[in-house]
Amino acid sequence: MKNVSATASQQRTLRWHKFLRELPLHLYLLPAIILVITFCYVPMMGVVIAFQNFKVFKGWFAAPWVGLANFRYVIHLPNFSQVLYNTVFISFLKIVCSLVVPIVVALMFNEMQSTGLKRTLQTVMYLPYFMSWIILGGIIKDLLDTNGLINNVLASLGLQKVNLLTSNDSFRSVLVVTDIWKTFGYNTIIYLAALTGIDPSLYEATMIDGANRWQQTWHITLPGMRSVIVMMATLSLGNILNAGFEQVLVLYNDLVMESGDIIDTFVYRLGLEQGKYSVSTAVGLFKSAVSLVLISTAYYLANRFADYRIF
Repeated sequence: MKNVSATASQQRTLRWHKFLRELPLHLYLLPAIILVITFCYVPMMGVVIAFQNFKVFKGWFAAPWVGLANFRYVIHLPNFSQVLYNTVFISFLKIVCSLVVPIVVALMFNEMQSTGLKRTLQTVMYLPYFMSWIILGGIIKDLLDTNGLINNVLASLGLQKVNLLTSNDSFRSVLVVTDIWKTFGYNTIIYLAALTGIDPSLYEATMIDGANRWQQTWHITLPGMRSVIVMMATLSLGNILNAGFEQVLVLYNDLVMESGDIIDTFVYRLGLEQGKYSVSTAVGLFKSAVSLVLISTAYYLANRFADYRIF
């Protein structure tokens, strides 16, 4: 019994010394934890507004409880179904392109022999990621507007101008292409990092067996990137209802409201422009709930069929 007690006491002493040794590392995390709690968890108390007839000057406690009335009001709005369709369709295209394009570009970079050219192109591609949509929106409008650079060039060549920012047929394509332009450089670096973890001896073995570059890519490179690809796809599915608020808000106008209006801009107009705070909160809560279900389902499927786990 004494030996057992001594062993338990020694384990507690070791755990205490380990805690004291790692205490500075935990203290480094404290500011980040405080920020997350303050700006992510404390505002979640405002979710109760979705179930109330909230008035700013009355506050939460004086607002009458209306249950699911705000959700029923939103669902029966004439344009909500179109807004939901726009959001899902645009988000789906962005998710697919944000997976395919960076993978293809990373594979192309992996085949390049010139290190200097590779670094230069990486820097150029990565630059738009650091720019806000306010800056990029101004650049895009200067390029694609009816009197923008591209249309002026077309007019000087005797060709017909194209209305890319004012046409419902092309506006979604503009959103997807410009989003790829902004983000694919960052995503490419992630896949390039995944490529560095592949054992070079695997390529040497396949070369001895007579495999060409396409066969090496299909049987070695892509399987070696599978865990990163699954991770990015899993995390992306949680954003299926995030079609890019800042981007759409900067680029859309009344002429393309039918094809470009998404849930975030819909909430923005309801809450800030029309003062319907309860209704806009209900829409935001609906969006968060759907995103939670989707990312949980995606993680379950990734764990079951691709043996991928975060923890």
